[in-house]
Amino acid sequence: MGANTSQVSDLSENQSLRTLIGTVSISDNDPFWNQLISFTFISPTSSGNSKLLEEAVIPLAKILIENNPRTGNFGALVRIFLGRTKELKISTECQDQLFIWQAHNTLFMIRCLLKVFIREMTEEELHLQFSYRERVLGSCDTGSEVLLEELMCNLVHLVVEVPLLDITYSILFEAVTTMLVLLSYQLFHKEILRDGLIYQYLMKGRCLSLTSQLVKTLLYNIIRQEKCPPPATHIFEQQSDRRGLLYGLASGVASGLWSVFALGGAGSKPGLEQEQNPLPLSNQSLLLLLVLANLTDGPNNCPNPYRQAVTCFKNTQDMSSVPTEQHHMFQINFNSLYTALCEQQRSDQATLILYTLLHQNTNMRTYMLSRTDMENLVMPILKVLYHVEDRNSHHVYMALIILLILTEEDTFNRSIHEVVLKNITWYSERSLTEISLGSLLILVVIRTIQFNMTRTRDKYLHTNCLAALANMSAQFRCLHQYAAQRIISLFALLSKKHNKILEQATQSLRGLRRADYLSAHPCPSPILLYHSIPRLVLS
Repeated sequence: MGANTSQVSDLSENQSLRTLIGTVSISDNDPFWNQLISFTFISPTSSGNSKLLEEAVIPLAKILIENNPRTGNFGALVRIFLGRTKELKISTECQDQLFIWQAHNTLFMIRCLLKVFIREMTEEELHLQFSYRERVLGSCDTGSEVLLEELMCNLVHLVVEVPLLDITYSILFEAVTTMLVLLSYQLFHKEILRDGLIYQYLMKGRCLSLTSQLVKTLLYNIIRQEKCPPPATHIFEQQSDRRGLLYGLASGVASGLWSVFALGGAGSKPGLEQEQNPLPLSNQSLLLLLVLANLTDGPNNCPNPYRQAVTCFKNTQDMSSVPTEQHHMFQINFNSLYTALCEQQRSDQATLILYTLLHQNTNMRTYMLSRTDMENLVMPILKVLYHVEDRNSHHVYMALIILLILTEEDTFNRSIHEVVLKNITWYSERSLTEISLGSLLILVVIRTIQFNMTRTRDKYLHTNCLAALANMSAQFRCLHQYAAQRIISLFALLSKKHNKILEQATQSLRGLRRADYLSAHPCPSPILLYHSIPRLVLS
């Protein structure tokens, strides 16, 4: 990257980068570092451009992997970043935009390199890359053995302590994304990683004390849904000679490096929403929260502290005493969280966090079921099921299981028939000018059943849809005539299929009995039958 780089094609020829990955060691106090991290780079805003960036970084990172045991330059780059994070909070309070910009650039470089390192080497080999110093080939400095843990802890502190402002948006996004990159080792292993260094640092190391604060901060990032600062803002005036340290902060840096590390849901179908995400920090915070909450428990039944934090947090308006035996407890505004969850059900990761909270956090489930505006939560879920052909199977399953959890409560099943909706424009089979939420739910579930019977033929999807209808059936009230008609049509269709299957089963059973009879009473030979005919006729 370096001071004068502004596009991906320049990376391989950039002199500062060639020096970093070269064979010459660079001390931590060398002025070179200020030149290296004072670069302008127009950030990729689409997955295609992000892939181009990755492809440009791979050959450079591989050269660094080869030379780093001799130079220790990667460890020096990490130490430069760690030295700056110690003053990052003060710099934010003082509006020191230059300091924050350079810290962001340093972390961006580390993250791009780490993504290639993790793909190319084991955790033990990665740990060595952090430990190499400018000594003889292959030597390690014992004082740097905790450099990887130091980086993890600094990233957590950065996310928790630095306030979210326009000038800090990009570096907070980089911190969250770098943590996701470090946790991506599991993607390259079939077995569950319980003994990895990064796993141990998060579950048992110094990061453990910040568990509840980290989870709370990530949730508030999801709640706030802050958009990227406008990319047209120039934080620094560009130098006229285009050579100084303040070579000009290009608009791309202010916009944040949105989608270099794309972690969409498995099987997600591409679209404009994923191609250019207007809420990158919120989206990455959501992904990191899901990864942390779904880390496996440690050996000897040591529970995942991040899952504990996700499953036991309480409402800020809850004045009851907090049980001391519950670890990593904190409080958050349930109303704000509920509103954010209702607004973000367009992606499978947002639906997954909603399912996680409904299924595992009893405080949140109780609060959601007590809401009088359940249509704000149910309608986005119904839209996911209605557009089943445009969604991946994981998203559809999660949406359906959320309905299954909700319909287990009689209060929910009664209340949805009291909510009247008007002009449901996205339901195209029939014009619905006025219909209850319960009737609409029935229509969408029945439509999903019929789609499954004719297209996907997934028995689990079929079973869960019928289970949701069965849960609601005892509380059916004032159904819309179209909903009642669809119920009768579904019953007729299922009855027809049931009778057909029953008839096939009966015929198969008769065939089996006939086969058993013939095996027990074998037919006589044709000669014996021929000689017995006269006797049978005469008798």
